[in-house]
Amino acid sequence: MASSPLTFDPIRRAAALWRQRWPAASSVPAMAAATSVMRVQQALLADFDAIVGRHGLTFARYEALVLLAFTTSGRLPLSTMGARLMVHPTSVTNIVRRLADSGFVERLPNPRDGRGALAAITPSGISVMEAATADLEAAGFGLSVLTRVEQDQLFVLLRKVRHARGDFLGE
Repeated sequence: MASSPLTFDPIRRAAALWRQRWPAASSVPAMAAATSVMRVQQALLADFDAIVGRHGLTFARYEALVLLAFTTSGRLPLSTMGARLMVHPTSVTNIVRRLADSGFVERLPNPRDGRGALAAITPSGISVMEAATADLEAAGFGLSVLTRVEQDQLFVLLRKVRHARGDFLGE
């Protein structure tokens, strides 16, 4: 967040100016909502990086550890991690390399693919992921200003947008 808050809502002001410039446009609510989503994403990511940073992680590395912890074996091919985290293969390689350098994962050869690699979470990776999760939960994942019902509604609305964009198939 900015060092000193503005005395007005810049997105609301942009919406009013949008309406003045393009009076026939029906896109004002969509523009204001999309811009708000982007601003909230920036703020949440900054908060999350600060919280997990106390544990030597970035939020991207934290997400990778959670993904590995959710598997039954604690390991996944890097290609699968990239697909599930929705990041470029180079990014997942860098994430896993940094986690391995910290001792939070091990890079192993993939027995099913001689050229591929597996990432396997280590006991210290589990410990740091659990500690970071506790801190994120204590912070309400940055959404404690919303009620539980509002959080559920927000998830449903954003899920609808993600589905329409092809983020996932099915229900």
